[in-house]
Amino acid sequence: MCKIGILLLDRDFEHDIYELIKAFYPEGDIHSLYEKDEAVYDIFFTVKKENDNFVIKYETKDQKGVASAEVIRGADGDSSQETHEKLMDAHELRKANKDSLKYALYNVLVKLTGRTLPWGNLTGIRPAKLAMGMIESGMKNTEIAQEMRERYLVSAKKTALAITIANRERALLQDIDYEHGYSLYVGIPFCPSICLYCSFSSYPLKLWAKRVDEYLDALCLEIRETVKMMKNYKLDTIYIGGGTPTTLEPYQLKRLLDQLGESFGFDGLVEFTIEAGRPDSITREKLETIKEFPVTRISVNPQTMNQDTLEIIGRRHTVAQTIEAFHLARKLNYNNINMDLIVGLPGEDISKVKYTLEKVKELSPDSLTVHSLAVKRAARLNMFKDKYQEMTFENNQEIMELTQQTAYSMEMGPYYLYRQKNMKGNFENVGYAKVDNCLLYTSDAADEARSVD
Repeated sequence: MCKIGILLLDRDFEHDIYELIKAFYPEGDIHSLYEKDEAVYDIFFTVKKENDNFVIKYETKDQKGVASAEVIRGADGDSSQETHEKLMDAHELRKANKDSLKYALYNVLVKLTGRTLPWGNLTGIRPAKLAMGMIESGMKNTEIAQEMRERYLVSAKKTALAITIANRERALLQDIDYEHGYSLYVGIPFCPSICLYCSFSSYPLKLWAKRVDEYLDALCLEIRETVKMMKNYKLDTIYIGGGTPTTLEPYQLKRLLDQLGESFGFDGLVEFTIEAGRPDSITREKLETIKEFPVTRISVNPQTMNQDTLEIIGRRHTVAQTIEAFHLARKLNYNNINMDLIVGLPGEDISKVKYTLEKVKELSPDSLTVHSLAVKRAARLNMFKDKYQEMTFENNQEIMELTQQTAYSMEMGPYYLYRQKNMKGNFENVGYAKVDNCLLYTSDAADEARSVD
């Protein structure tokens, strides 16, 4: 494992510096330092502000060098109007300096590693949100593409993806009243078993089954209190996620849904989603219970269609159960079914991903969300990494392009894009959907449930 030291003599943008270096050295043992120590490092960076420049020094066993980036200064002013304008510009000024530093650091890292990243120097950001901001400022798509490629060093393919999704999101959201509308997320923190990669607040049902009704008592009380706070706002969407909402028994599902209807009402909802999620939690009676309410979309989430991978990651259901659950939902006239997949799972190369995609295509879901595995602090996969160190994790541009091509072949287009830390291959999560099956609300909590913090 490569041991990396970062001496931060100026702590501006400390987090961004760390994350960009981590993106190039995902398995590196990285230490942020505020004074020099006596440890030996394979790579050592020093970052400081010197006169009108950020200075980046780097040293390895074989080479050393220095790079610099301009410190961008704001205009000084004394009048109240000038002071106001200066305050208004403070955020943009900080952003410009961050971009300047990251541009220089990225080029240093390219030189050291001999490779580039698909999303360039972007870290901790929604690329579609960045593109959306440029669209709303009046920039043309060609101008946005040039900005993303030249300022942020994003690849041409990822630039095109971000701009496509930003334009589609804008069209989907144009009729939403942001000032007076809101979305409601309801979390059910139980699962049949806890997956190896998961860090979400979820607990194995077998240990907590006797406490679920108590949880629902508290949840229903919270719902009744929340509606009082939102009486002057319009509910646009409801999203019930987890965990796995269908770990609830039919009577428990009905109790929750009745309470939502009694408190908030369902009139005027644009969409209503329940993550059925784990196929081993789905039964005919539960799906029939959900059907009594105006739910517009459910998820049946395989993550992979390779049985050996399911066993490795602790997802204690079979591929056959996934197929059976999907067909059962179709038989009960569910006409908007999403499926979630994860690429980068342990031991899965492109041939295994291809097999999963072929099986999913046979089922023909209405939308497909492709997650790049992200391993965060609280996952068993990270907490006990010595135990899993022999596992291989593969994600690359070829795999991401294969998922995109498969979605297109199912007449789906991209409508959602989300990135987070520690994604394998430094890629992204992308939602694809058929016409009229795009979501206004795709829960970040749902994304976190498939990653690891």
